Amino acid sequence: MLPLWIALQFLSSLPVRLAGMPAPQDMGRSLLYYPLVGLLFGLLLWLASHLLQGTPAPLHAALLLTLWVLLSGALHLDGLADSADAWLGGFGDRERTLQIMKDPRSGPIAVVTLMLVLLLKFCALWVLVERGVGGLLVLAPVVGRAALLGLFLTTAYVRPGGLGAALAEHLPRRAGVAVLLGCAVLCVALGGWPVLWVMLLAGVAFAWLRRLMCQRLGGTTGDTAGALLELLELVVLLGLAL
Repeated sequence: MLPLWIALQFLSSLPVRLAGMPAPQDMGRSLLYYPLVGLLFGLLLWLASHLLQGTPAPLHAALLLTLWVLLSGALHLDGLADSADAWLGGFGDRERTLQIMKDPRSGPIAVVTLMLVLLLKFCALWVLVERGVGGLLVLAPVVGRAALLGLFLTTAYVRPGGLGAALAEHLPRRAGVAVLLGCAVLCVALGGWPVLWVMLLAGVAFAWLRRLMCQRLGGTTGDTAGALLELLELVVLLGLAL
């Protein structure tokens, strides 16, 4: 159970605290539980949506989005902001891009990016609320966190000695592939065959974003991984809402 608690502590704001630093092997295995954390988030959003029935749709959607951000502690939004600043300010240079990502300050492009992503998530949630398809809320958090597992399975981590390096080095790869296949089956089971095109859309977005990372950085960082998660959640929500 330790890898699950590691995943919960790292990916959520839930009151999970570990005594001491886990072993690198447990850190690597925690990646296998990332989609399970996404499933927990999705179920909490589904429950909240059920409890909010009868609330005006815009307020309903705004409260769901607020809960979503609070559950993750805005961790991945921070990565998205840092990546947006670095991608524009890096001017195509790898070292400059990595340096900007270390800067805790957010520039205008980061603010605009966060506003647009949150606005689009809010509008997509509004559409889903009006359609009464609260169960589909489970899909986006699962796909987003499964994408992190897929990213670490296929992409080098470019900051040696960091937390992500330990995750990538000790990730059980066969088990990781099995978990990803299980996530795909779960998503189809929850949403039916029409969800397949949304999964395909998310897969295309994953491949494109991963390619951008590899071209600019030669791999991924914690910030770009967070950006990937946020953008894939958005892609899934928009795909479901369209």
